[in-house]
Amino acid sequence: MATKHPLPTTFLSNAPTTDEEPTSFASANKDPKWRGAMSEEFNALLRNGTWQLVPNHPSMNLVGNKWVYRIKRHSDGTISRYKARLVAKGFLQREGIDYFDTFSPVVKPTTIRIVLSIAVS
Repeated sequence: MATKHPLPTTFLSNAPTTDEEPTSFASANKDPKWRGAMSEEFNALLRNGTWQLVPNHPSMNLVGNKWVYRIKRHSDGTISRYKARLVAKGFLQREGIDYFDTFSPVVKPTTIRIVLSIAVS
């Protein structure tokens, strides 16, 4: 039976696919597709000035990082691209010692209320 929106082939088969997301850097580094994705992510971080190296102080915690890998797929289940993210393990940091500023890319409800009240008035 044909449907308008068929399930991706990855859901239809119980057999493991050859394109699985790696769980470690060592396994991802063996595949040129994942190396390209990691290179693309690292170059984007450098280009955007996302981070900067600072001298280490004995009272500071070093921030580790981890690569997270995802396969992005089209609606029909075919592979769109390989995505690698370099994420910081910031849960060991202490405010005022390891960092001073925080950034939250979400809009706060107070800001929305102020903008709406200005627009209404």
